[in-house]
Amino acid sequence: MTKLTVNDRPVEYRMDPETPLLWALRDASNLTGTKYGCGNGDCGACIVDIDGTAIRSCLVTLAEVEGRFVTTIEALSRDRSHPVQQAMVAEQAIQCGFCTPGIVMAASALLRRNDRPSDADIDEAIQNICRCGVYPRLREAIKRAARVARREERISAAPPPGISPADAAEAVPSLTAPAPTQNEPTE
Repeated sequence: MTKLTVNDRPVEYRMDPETPLLWALRDASNLTGTKYGCGNGDCGACIVDIDGTAIRSCLVTLAEVEGRFVTTIEALSRDRSHPVQQAMVAEQAIQCGFCTPGIVMAASALLRRNDRPSDADIDEAIQNICRCGVYPRLREAIKRAARVARREERISAAPPPGISPADAAEAVPSLTAPAPTQNEPTE
């Protein structure tokens, strides 16, 4: 049995200790924000934070993370208010979204150790593969997130999750609320 802390909760995995952390998170803990991309550490879709460092979870086993602290995209911020998440949306640095959780986790680790990253710092830290090619916007998003984290800028961001479609449409005028279905009560 492997014991570790996942998203601030103690967890015991009754799995083969050689199981990649990625599969324990996705299959046993139902933390599916951590994506399976390539399985060999090239793409970065599976990046999680392990003791403050961005690590590709497909490359580490449960045995290697025993006793450590793991944070996944689900716990970075419950309401998507983390500066990197907000800046990614504000800079339109999200296309299909598949690579986004890994990029966000890598960027948040970068900003914890360097609050004024250069393009070279960003390129070195964010080696994730994005099939949509958002790299120029990604650099701008990370720089903007750094300014937000330093309290030099604020982002007027999208509504947090859990908001009703009608309230979201009111808060963001470009959105329109879906028409209620026959089974759904109107307000």
